[in-house]
Formats: sequence, C-alpha cells, structure tokens
Amino acid sequence: MTTAQEIAIGVLTSGGDAQGMNAALRAIVRSAIIRNATVYAIYEGYKGMVQGGDLIREMTWNDVGGILQRGGTVIGTARCAEFRTREGRLEAAFHLVERGIDRLVIIGGDGSLTGANIFRQEWSSLVAELVGAGRITKEEADKHPFLGIVGLVGSIDNDMYGTDMTIGADTALHRITEALDALTSTAASHQRTFVVEVMGRNCGYLALMSAVAGGADWVLIPENPPDVDDWEQYMCDLIRAGRKAGRRESIVVVAEGARDKNGCSISSDYIRKVLQERLGEDTRVTILGHVQRGGSPSAFDRWMSTLVGYMAVEELLNSTPESEPQLIGIRYNRITHTPLMQDVEQTRALTKHIAEKEYAKAMELRGGSFREMYNTFQALAQALPSVTHPEKVFRFGILNAGAPAPGMNTAVRAAVRLVLDRGHSVLGIHNGFEGLINGDIRELEWGDVDGWTSTGGAELGTSRLIPSGQAIYSIARNLETYNINALLVVGGWECYETIYKLHTEQSNFPAFNIPMICLPASIDNNLPGSELSIGADTALNNIVEVVDKIKQSAVAARRCFVVEVMGRYCGYLALMSGLATGAERVYLHEEGIRLQDLQNDLQDMTEGFKHGKRLSLMIRNENANSLYTTSFLCSLFEEEGRGIFDVRQAILGHLQEGGNPSPFDRIQATRLAARCVKHLIEQLETGKVDGSFIGIKGGKVEILDIEEMPRMVDPVSRRPKDQWWLNLRTVARLLARDNPK
Repeated sequence: MTTAQEIAIGVLTSGGDAQGMNAALRAIVRSAIIRNATVYAIYEGYKGMVQGGDLIREMTWNDVGGILQRGGTVIGTARCAEFRTREGRLEAAFHLVERGIDRLVIIGGDGSLTGANIFRQEWSSLVAELVGAGRITKEEADKHPFLGIVGLVGSIDNDMYGTDMTIGADTALHRITEALDALTSTAASHQRTFVVEVMGRNCGYLALMSAVAGGADWVLIPENPPDVDDWEQYMCDLIRAGRKAGRRESIVVVAEGARDKNGCSISSDYIRKVLQERLGEDTRVTILGHVQRGGSPSAFDRWMSTLVGYMAVEELLNSTPESEPQLIGIRYNRITHTPLMQDVEQTRALTKHIAEKEYAKAMELRGGSFREMYNTFQALAQALPSVTHPEKVFRFGILNAGAPAPGMNTAVRAAVRLVLDRGHSVLGIHNGFEGLINGDIRELEWGDVDGWTSTGGAELGTSRLIPSGQAIYSIARNLETYNINALLVVGGWECYETIYKLHTEQSNFPAFNIPMICLPASIDNNLPGSELSIGADTALNNIVEVVDKIKQSAVAARRCFVVEVMGRYCGYLALMSGLATGAERVYLHEEGIRLQDLQNDLQDMTEGFKHGKRLSLMIRNENANSLYTTSFLCSLFEEEGRGIFDVRQAILGHLQEGGNPSPFDRIQATRLAARCVKHLIEQLETGKVDGSFIGIKGGKVEILDIEEMPRMVDPVSRRPKDQWWLNLRTVARLLARDNPK
C-alpha cells in the first residue's frame, strides 16, 4: 500500500479566476505537508501540465504564506487547447510521472473538471503509450497505476450542482452589492434609473441575490424569464408606480445570460432603451464585468475555501484505483463529498433546460431556496402592496431587542412589506421592549421602510432591557391598547429571554395569548436554533478587513499582534476570523486558557522570530478568560520576547457591530423575515398562540416552540449547547502553525 511519504499531489487552478482560490491552494499545500506528502503547484492551469518544466514546482510551507487574503490565483490560470487533444494529455501525463505525481486537485468550473475526468479515464493507456515510446520505464509506470482526482469548484457564478456555494461567489456578491449601494445614492440624487449587468451566463444566482440584497426594483435571470408577453411594459409600469409613490431611484439588475420566455437574449442596453423611451427619464447602464472577480476574498470565501482544500487532500490520500472522482463542496456549513461527474452532468442538464426553454425544470434544479427567494423578491419589489385586503385584518407589532446587529433593518423592512402585501397592518415599536412599555409605537407604511435593506444599525432603535415586575404589566396593557395581534422581535439573547418570559406569563396576562416569534440577530452568533444569526457574517467581514490591515503594518517589523474580538462567551467570531486570517492561535472561552498554553505559545513564537519570522497573530475572544486578559497576554509576551519581537494589542470593539450588512446577512434576514410573517399569519388564521423562535439549521428553516429554549442553551454562558463551528478548531490549528518541518 502506498504511504503518504510516497504520494505526490499536484494542484492547479483552471478557467476563470475566483476569489478564494489562493485560500484553497494554501490549505492544500499545508495539509499535504502535514501528512508528509509532496505537493506541486502546476502553474497556468492545464497549460503548465502540458508544457512541464518550471511550470510544475514543488511547494514548501512558506511558499503559501501571506496569500490567504489575496484575490485571483497566484499560480495563474490559462486556456489550453492542447489539453483537449490526446497528444496534449500524453505530454501532461509524462510531466506528472516525471515528478511522481498521481493525485490532482483541480480548482475550476465544469469544463475544467470534465477535462480532468477524461484525463483520469485515459491515464492507464497514456502511461502505457509512454512506456512503449521509451519515455518512461516500466518501473515508473507501475508506481503510478491510477490517477486520483478531486475537484473544487472555482466559479463566481455559483453555477455548480452539488455545492451550496462555489469558491468566489460570496465575494462577487459583495462586489455587486457594494456597487448597487453606491449607484442607489447617485440615482436618488438625480431621480435616475440604472440598469446593472452582472455575470451569470446560465445562472441567475448573482443577479437574484444581489437584487434582494440591494433592494432592486426588477431582476432578469436566465432560469425564469418574465412570463408575460409585454414584460417591458410591466417593468415600466412598476417603476412608474414607484416614482408616484415617492421613490427617487430605480435599479434593474440583469444577468448577462438573461433571456425572454422565447429564448431571445435580453441585453442591458435594450432594457435601457425601453426604459428611456417609455418612461422619458434618464437611464444609465453599468456593466460591472471583471470587477466582480477582483479584490480580496470575503471572510466566507476564505474559511470555506480553506476547509474544502483541507478535505481535498484527505480525500486524495485515501483514494484507490476504484475510487470515483469526488467534488468537495459545502452544504449547510458542512463539507460534502459527491461524485464529480454526477454533479457536472446535473449542471449541464440545467443549462440544457434553459436552452430548450424548459424554465420550470431549470428552477426546480436550482432548488427550493432559490425559488423561495425569487418569489420573495417579487413581493418586496412592488411599489405598493399588491393584494386586496383579507376578510380579517390583523395588526402586527415589530421591534428590535438586544445589541444592534447589521441586518436588523433588512429584516424589519422585509417583514413590514410582506405583512402589508398580505393586507394586514404593521406597528413599528421603537427602542425595543422599552418602547413597548412606554407606548413609543407608530404605524408603518410601505414607503417608511424604503432604503432600509442596505442600512446598518437599527432604524427602529433597540435596547437590552429584559422586562420584569411592573414592566410586564405595562407590556400587556400596551398590547391590548394598540390591539396588537402578533409580535415579531428581531434581536439577540434579550429577545429570546423576554419572549420566553412573556410566554410563561400567559395565564396571568391574557394579552400574551398571541403568536410571538424571535428572529435571530446577534453578531455573537450565540442564539439557539440557528447556525448563523443575522449580523455575524458582517461582523466577521469587519474583523477580517481590519486584521488584513494590521498584518500589513506588522510585517514591517518583527511584531506580535493580539487582537481582541467580541462574542461574549461564544467564540464564533474568534475562531472563524482566525481561520479566515491565518491566525496562529485563537483563544476561546469554550476551551479556556491555561498557563501552560501561554508558555507553549510563547516558546513557539520566540523560536519562529529567531528563525526569520516577521509576524505573529493571536486572536482572543473578549471573555476567553477573566484573568488572562488581552492586556495581560500582551504584557507577558512583550516581557518574555524583549529584544526578539515587540507586541501590540488591538481591541476592535464596536466597529464589529457597525457598517452596512453583508449580502449574506441581507439575504438571510429577508428569508427569515418572510418565514416569520408566513408563520404568524398561519397562526392567526388557525387561532394558535404559540411563542416560537426561528433559525436555519442543516440548511432548512426551522421554527421551534419557545418552551424548547431552556434545554438548548447554557444559561450561564448564554450560548447554545450545540455549536457546529467548534468542529473546525483542528483545521484552524493545523494550517496556521509554523512550518512543522
């Protein structure tokens, strides 16, 4: 049996570049070295494999240092017509055998992955041909009886079946959303319409999700063309209605592969001409182009790419001649292994459905979440509520509770509009439960929440108050006074504790016998029933952005930085930012800190700096240990490292709560708000009065009874008993440490 010491792995990036490819490369190289395998980078994609020479280079641990935050691909990518021929693949096989490589990680799209599978199928005959031609020996051929293949999907379009997200898609969505936010402000200044073209030849993911995240008025995607003959007039009528309702700006997002129901292409310039001619107002086109591929990867693309890179090596080291090529992807925050060619075939089947105008089948293959977001967008993008009033109109109360979290406004805006769209009314409760106690309540109309999608903070205000005593009575009184039939609370721990308390008081206060639901919004990501809370992704991106700058400043001198991040007693932000920035050490409350840990860390740092190291990065959860504070750690490291390295601390503080919400937080907030509204209306119509909380777990939206909360949490540490991300600690430690050799 082949041992890890005898295995050589090759890695290449092929097709279009995607942010996060470098993070995957780093993980592959370091994971292979940890397992005592040799690893080669194949530069310029398949072209480097065909040409050989200096384009195939053995990689060391330090060769991939400092690339985690870089966009593009440091090993290059290029199209290669030669590899499509058997002669080209014969040369590629020779150059691999020459270096002992018989395992490959391909980071690319469906074309690149298909080419890799053809290469694998031909491997035995190619090697035999090389032996027959005298280019390699029989002994060399016998050492490499098969070619192991693993695929990672590098594609900003998020167009591959078998994974929830492809490498680069989240970052591309960041770029588009940032552009939409910027265009919205200039469009409002001039009362102007912008048509924004985004990438996505056969996939509308970027167009649809950016339209949701950017609060656009209209979106055109390949999978689901407008189902009306004169869609142009329908679009113009909607935008005209928005102007009459007081909206000064209009945004139309179009995927580059958009088409009408007859299969005819819809260009961004055609949309501009239609809008300009029929509305009689200035309309501009912005084609974002390759800016969507550029720049530093988002936090998600860093940690996700790191995990799939690590698992790719694990898969290859265990591969056999009978092993089917695998695609390593991510579903519901868990790494998955699925048959590579099965995923490629499904991806191509979807493209075929679009080409054959079988749009219902294309939408079905995109999945339930995609269809749900499309339908939600249609409701949110209306200029005014679109339905007639139901027989019985209910009054919904909406408020925030707990610390502010980016995405709160997005959730409130979606909830308000979806309630109004169903013909009911909404009361906005200002300043959290304090506002409910004091009667700081007013009715919200459709236009009141315009522009809230992209706004950070909490427009309704919030508070950390957990009411008790007389305050409970005041809440009951105002629920009755304002005739509130259902309550939606967007917030953190205080939100959950209060709703649980109100639920237990139902026998004493009849006013609490109404449907109430909690929507998780907390940068700490410490709430039960949901793997991710609204705001946590934005906070993580804020941390990563600052740490990138800290690292740039630190490499100018031999310096250790100890960075303190929020999270209270939940280490999510600390661990995930450590994984996304390559921190050498992460201190968590869940693990604690011992003196022996600090001694070991100090020894490792000292040795590293003595041997040429220039930067050491430590990330500490704010409540990791009450004695070993950030200041203590800095003083200890500085005293012991005197003359070898210096130490600085960075306490990031409330900047983690600030800024506009990330695309993920906007999309998640919209999705959860839609489900909350649906649940509350169903309860009102059936006469149920449950208290509940919502979340996404295992990729599915779950609504749980508030009575379940106590068994799911550690009340002392205020965090869930089950925290999925803790399983990632091992990978974070392995890949961030100093060269083990």
